[in-house]
Amino acid sequence: MKYMIAVLALACSGLAVAAQPTAAKSEILMQSDKAWDGADYKEYATGKPELTVLKVALPPHSALPWHTNPMPNASYIISGEITVESKATGKTEKLVAGQAVPEMVDAAYRATTGDKPVELVVFYAGVKGQPLSQPVK
Repeated sequence: MKYMIAVLALACSGLAVAAQPTAAKSEILMQSDKAWDGADYKEYATGKPELTVLKVALPPHSALPWHTNPMPNASYIISGEITVESKATGKTEKLVAGQAVPEMVDAAYRATTGDKPVELVVFYAGVKGQPLSQPVK
């Protein structure tokens, strides 16, 4: 019986320690009212807001097709490196793991990968029913 009480006391003290609040830390990875190419973001579409978060894996030496995004979005590069390119200007920007990028809106662009696979998370802030991207011909 003494043994069971001691075990119960240890278990309860462990729960008390686990339940102690911890100080949360946060870091702004990116905050912008402009896309990576310097273009200002415009007014949002009207409608019920819908947030979408995608985890994307791209193989090495690959290219996404030219496309546009109709809403503000941002990517966080988890691993690898990726180069984004504007179709209109040819401007490029190389991004590496740990970087966040404000993506272009209503402007054609693509992304290409280097020698290693790329993993990224993309956050979209759109409205319900709005497509995340549209191909460019």
